Amino acid sequence: MNQVLELFGYSTGSTSHDWNKTITDQHCPYIGSGCYKVRKSAPESAIGTCSVSYGKNSDHILICPSRLLERKQVFSDSMHLLTAHEPGNELHLISEVSVPGGSVDYFLVSVRDGKVKDFVGIEFQTLDTTGTVWPERQRTLRKLGVEPDDDAEHSTKRFGMNWKMTAKTILVQLHHKIQTFENVNRKLVLVIQDKFLAYMEGEFDFKIMKEPPSTGDSMHFHAYALQPAGGSYKLGLHRRLSTDVSGIASCLGLQANANVELEEIFAALESKLSGYTIFTPV
Repeated sequence: MNQVLELFGYSTGSTSHDWNKTITDQHCPYIGSGCYKVRKSAPESAIGTCSVSYGKNSDHILICPSRLLERKQVFSDSMHLLTAHEPGNELHLISEVSVPGGSVDYFLVSVRDGKVKDFVGIEFQTLDTTGTVWPERQRTLRKLGVEPDDDAEHSTKRFGMNWKMTAKTILVQLHHKIQTFENVNRKLVLVIQDKFLAYMEGEFDFKIMKEPPSTGDSMHFHAYALQPAGGSYKLGLHRRLSTDVSGIASCLGLQANANVELEEIFAALESKLSGYTIFTPV
């Protein structure tokens, strides 16, 4: 059964929560500001849907990448890949840095005296939906005692999961980027949900993937499970795999051609360093 599980970071199973205030504020607790996923037809209205229940097994599915920021755990779980990090170095978290093949969502960076000593790239990917979640969101509000601001709750439109396109797109993007990281002997992590990883394993050739992972590999998969926890939901690291550029190529049968000098990445990261980028684990 398709349902909305979380709105603006809160479980829709909670009827005691002040939903009117939450819907009015449209605040995302994971990014610390307003939800950026808004309706195209009404940009003043944030959708706010973090996760949904989907399919005959009512699987809990993440549909917003920001949901992966819970407790900043995904960054702490990647710190071991900073193999050149030393005590005394500062840790910085820098978002949206361009590399050949596109931009990387986050860089966790080890810095000493204003100079980059090491880094690991971290990409987020959640499931894209087909159709629209909005009518189900509005029906959920009605159940929670909030009067919807339109009549979309009466719509017969349903949402689905775009498994195939989401998986193919992220693997192609990884293939474009991973050779860059391999060329400079650094690591790239893809943070996804365990159910999405299981789908990719069934649709693509993942036999070359290593489990447990090898720290020396350039490409790492960190899969998280979304589990009920005391009336809400909590992310927990479920599985880790690793491979290299040839492993990603074997999934897709593509050829990579991305080259960049290590100094260029260092320069791009150092230009973004500031007191605001210092990473403080929760």
